[in-house]
Parts: sequence; C-alpha cells; structure tokens
Amino acid sequence: MRNKNSIKVFKPNFSYTIILIFFLLLCTEYLSGQSKKWVGTWATAPQLVEPNNMPPSPGLTNNSLRQVVRVSIGGDTIRLKISNEFSSQAVEIKSVQIAASTGGSSIDVSTNKELTFNGKSEFTISPGTAVTSDPLAFTLKPRMDVAITIYYGKTSSTVTGHPGSRTTSYIISGNNPEVKDFTGAVTTDHWYNINAIEVLVPSNYASIAILGNSITDGRGSTTNMQNRWTDIFSEQLLKDSRTQHIGVLNLGIGGNCVLSQCLGPSAVSRFDRDILGQSGVRWVIVFEGVNDIGSVKTSDAAKNIANNLIEAYKQMIAKAHAKNIKIYGATIMPFKGNQYYNQYSETCRSIVNQWIRTKGNFDAFIDFDKIMRDPQDTLRIISSFQNDGLHPDAEGYKKMGESIDLNLFIGEDTTFQQGNLEYLWFEAERFVKEGSNFNIISDPAASNGKYITVRAGVQSLNSPPLLQEDLLTIPFKAEYDTTYNVFARINCPTYDDDSFWITVDNNQFYNANGLKTNSWEWKKLNSYELSKGNHTLQIGYREDGACLDKLCITNDLSAPNGLGGIDSLVITDVVQKEFQYDFLLEQNYPNPFNPTTTINFSISKSSFVSLKVYNTLGKEISTLVSEKLPAGVYSVNWNAENLSSGVYFYRLIAGSFSQTKKLILLR
Repeated sequence: MRNKNSIKVFKPNFSYTIILIFFLLLCTEYLSGQSKKWVGTWATAPQLVEPNNMPPSPGLTNNSLRQVVRVSIGGDTIRLKISNEFSSQAVEIKSVQIAASTGGSSIDVSTNKELTFNGKSEFTISPGTAVTSDPLAFTLKPRMDVAITIYYGKTSSTVTGHPGSRTTSYIISGNNPEVKDFTGAVTTDHWYNINAIEVLVPSNYASIAILGNSITDGRGSTTNMQNRWTDIFSEQLLKDSRTQHIGVLNLGIGGNCVLSQCLGPSAVSRFDRDILGQSGVRWVIVFEGVNDIGSVKTSDAAKNIANNLIEAYKQMIAKAHAKNIKIYGATIMPFKGNQYYNQYSETCRSIVNQWIRTKGNFDAFIDFDKIMRDPQDTLRIISSFQNDGLHPDAEGYKKMGESIDLNLFIGEDTTFQQGNLEYLWFEAERFVKEGSNFNIISDPAASNGKYITVRAGVQSLNSPPLLQEDLLTIPFKAEYDTTYNVFARINCPTYDDDSFWITVDNNQFYNANGLKTNSWEWKKLNSYELSKGNHTLQIGYREDGACLDKLCITNDLSAPNGLGGIDSLVITDVVQKEFQYDFLLEQNYPNPFNPTTTINFSISKSSFVSLKVYNTLGKEISTLVSEKLPAGVYSVNWNAENLSSGVYFYRLIAGSFSQTKKLILLR
C-alpha cells in the first residue's frame, strides 16, 4: 500500500482540467484522422430453434461447428456477437475463430484468427444472454464470405439460432481448436448462436436494419447463393459511390408475425433488440405483416388486424424517431393463389397498404406491392417471379432488390422532434424495507439475480394492505402529461397466486388479478393518467405465491421483453459493519462502451454520495446517484443511448472523498 504522506496531491480546478484534456483529445483525433464507430455489417435475428431444425448428429456438445456468412460493408477491425438468449442452459465455448471462406467448409488458413471475449478464448454464455467479442484486427472486404468456427464444450438442450440461414453449416466431432480441416463434416442449412458482425469504420458509415418475415429471410432464394432481396439491395448500394459506405442487416424470421408469437418472437416484441439494438443504424425498413393478414377470415377480423398492425407500425416509428433513425415502410405484396388469400384478408392488406403509402406516416415507403404484382391480375405476384403465390423466387428477389430507390439513403443524419416515449425501470428488491413482509430471493433467471415475494401465508385477499411495511413505495418522475402503464416482470404459477394491489399517488387501490404466467413474463398491472412531475407508485401483496422481479412505468403501449431496461441504481452488495472498505471509484466496464456501461464504487462509511457524468466542457450530462448511502460496494449502470460518441467524465463525491475518471462512448 502506498504511503500517502509521500505523495504530493495537486487538486486543479475540475472544469479547467477537463477543458485541457478535451483540447488534447481534439489534437489527438486530428492527428489520427477521422473518428470511427461500430457499424453492423451482418446480422441475423435469434430465436428458439424448433425441434425439427436442431443440430443433426453428432450435435454441438464437445464438437465443432463452422458457419459461413456474407457481410455487406468492409473494414479492418471487427467484433462478433454470439447469442444464447433463447436457451435454457449455459453454453461452454472452447474457442471461436474467423477466417476468409474459400467455398464449402474450406477456409484460407492464412487468414484464420481467434476471437477473445473479455480477454479470454474459453468462456461460458449464460442462458438468456448474448456476448460480444473484443475488437479484432481482420481484413474484411465488402460482400466477403467469412467462416466462423465455434469449438463447443457443453451446450444447452434448447438452442438459440436462426433456422432460415439459406446457407450450409458444417459439424465435425471433437472440439480441438487446432483442427481446421472440416472435410467430411455433417451438413445442415441452419445457423446456431451467431448473431452479428460489426466493423469499426469512419463516422460517415451507417447501416440499414430490415424487419421482416420469410420473404426477407429468403424463402425461395437459392441456398448458398446469397440472393435474397436484401443481398441484391446490398450489392446495389455498394455499386453507387454515394452509398457504398452503407451496410445491410437482414433481421427477417420465417413465419414471423408482427402482433403475436408465430415463429420466433413477435415483431413488436423483438423490435428493440433486433432492430434498434444494432450498431450504427441510420435507417429501418419495416416489411412485415403478411402472416398476420393471412390469419384473417372475417370482415371484423380484417378491420381489427389492420388497425392493430397500424398501431404497431406507429409504435415502431415513434421508437425509431426517438433515436433519430429514419423508418420506411414496405407495402405488403399480393398473395392470391396462396392459402392466405380470401376476400377479407385482401381487404385487410388493402387497408394496411393504403396507410403505408399515406404521406406523414412512415418517412417514406418502398412499393413492393406495385413492383411485384401481375399487371393482368394485380392481386397476384407476377407468375414467373413466384413459387407458391406468396414467396418470390430468385429472379423475383432480384427485381425487388434492384427496385429500391437509393436516394432514400443519401444525406445527413436526421434529427426528429422527440416523441413522448419514456421508460422508467425499477428492481423490486431495491424497495424492500427492513422488517417488511417481503422476502428477497435469489434466482439467476431474475433481473439482477433477485426477486421478491411475500412471506408464506401472508395474504390480503379482500382489501389492500395499509401498513407501510406491507407496501413497496416507489417514487418516480413523469416527463409528460399522458397515460402511463405499469408493467411488472412476474412469475405467478397458479391462479391462486397471481395478483397484486396497486395505486399511484394514494388513489384507490386497484386489484391486478388474473396474472398467471408459465415462467417470468411481463404483465400489465394498470394504467394511470399522469401529469408531468413527481409521483409515487405503491404495490402491495394480495396472494402469497406471486413473485415480483422488476417494474416498468412507461407511456409505451407495448409490454417490455426479456429482462427489460436497466434500473438507474442497482446495489449489488451492501457491506456489513464487520467488513472494511476504502473509498474507491473504479474504472467503468466495458470501456469504450455502446450504449451501456457499469461503474463500481465503494464507500467506507455512511455518506451522502454524488455520482455525476460530465462532457468535456464540464457540463453536467447525467446524475447517477444523489442520496445518502450506507457503507458498501455499489454498482451503477449508465445508459448513454441518446448521446453521441465521445469522451465523458464521471465524478464521485462522498463526504470529503472526490475522484474523477474518463469513459469513452463509441457508437
């Protein structure tokens, strides 16, 4: 331990210090050339793999899998994302390698490199999570085929993947990372675990994320020929000097629906992760809805499905605009001759297409309906471009990809007047007071690893509990005058333990009942008309088996998905008196980050704690903590999704202790 007396401490003015650092950073950036950011060059939408699409024998456990993908834009530094989000068990990885593909299962061995994840070659992916590799120097050319080889240890009985790869993958027995020859491998036309590839490129680069179903996923295209309409579109962009810096990300899922779970999670539930969660997205194309429309069998259903699709599109538009992303709609193509077709489904398609074409809804529209319909019978796809009345063939996809106006993707970034979407996240265990009737229980499937439930046998069936120790009291601030919905991530296994009492601002308690779930799910508890300003949510138990993990207060109509967003203050471990910790502010991790990072700190005694983020001019950007805390070790998650790339500083003040560190947001 250093002798503090031997160190001279100089405490310069904070604002002057960061201005000086900012000046030095600007000089460094000027000398090093144009700033860079991460942009997606390839992606696929993850889902739970159905039984008939599981890896063939010998399977993945203790074996090796080589998968080939074709990227869109190139670069000299890459990172790979691997997903285990839909699996029920952890997946052990012995090694992940990437190389230029030379066709089939062969690779150019001279280009082969191993990826690391948090500095490690071997790692484990927990169920329900995804991991991103460390940056890797790798020469990636536009429209290049790369082979990703994963050497597995133990894997999950349920698998996360993408069945509609339209590309052959290769499995061999054994998991020796030194083995590069996959001759004689078992083949399967599916992808498993791989999720996205990103490149570190100049700041003018960007990507287009495409939400779709099997027509976007490429059913009817040629296996291993990479001739989906999105592939053709990518080639067109690269041919034009004005757009050759734009990547294309295909997030289509075969059999996918917008409104409900058909094959894969619904489009409304996966929009945030699969579309807005991609790096460097400047444009979105929404080309989905035909599987919802195909279910229509009556006049009433036609109106209801059309209206619900339009409402879903409106939500997607609002979410995209909140991130200053342009969003284009693509009209639903005709399907007469397919089993989906009847007079009511056609009425529904017509209503939806009229709305997509109406100025002021989407930022623009791509008229695939007009491009692909038969001039002699406009309710059908051109006969030479279809194979089942619904899906185009390779020539049809070529026409679609070549028809898109590239002028839609030229110009500067757009700044939209922000809508009113707001999301407030709260870990339930953070509001349990000592002596209350709530228990905090550990569960790796819960957000932050913990959930709460009322003590066994304690119920309040006929009236709400009124004592403060029987209630969760959660203060929050609404930014808008509008309707807010209270969603809860809960696990209520039977109808005898599926309810809570809820109120906002001491109004009459509402009995939120009938919340039975099969596992952890987001359920709506109630809605409230709120004015801008401070409010208080209170939740009480009603039945003793109801488990509560997390809360979301939002003016979004859609329920959250997965683990939801990040609570602004999550205490990971409160130190008891018998432990002794120094005052300490740790370096954030990851750093650089995009868009979330974690800041850990410890305080040796009860203190009023201030943790704030500043820009390089000394302007306060965000207050992460501003309250009195007991001695302990704390972890704060910061989401900087609304900020631009750059250098920021975070400063901890606790009593007489003060320390400042630098963090870097790299979009």
